[in-house]
Amino acid sequence: MPKIPRNISGKELAKLLGKFGYEVKREKGSHIRLVSNLKGYEHKITLPDHDPIKIGTLSNILNDIALYLKMTKEKLIEELFQK
Repeated sequence: MPKIPRNISGKELAKLLGKFGYEVKREKGSHIRLVSNLKGYEHKITLPDHDPIKIGTLSNILNDIALYLKMTKEKLIEELFQK
């Protein structure tokens, strides 16, 4: 199973999620709101603009996105963080 990176910031994650159709809708305070319509309906996710994002928070965000994209969390991690 691929490991979740422990040093990723909210802004970096927002850029990486662009691969899956996520766009920054707004930034308010220390949060970034992203929206995707890739699967035919709107999916909204809020990322903390922290550096780094806490591992538990990042894991929950990835779970939510994997559920929306109908893929496993492991597959999502591979596609997002492969270099």
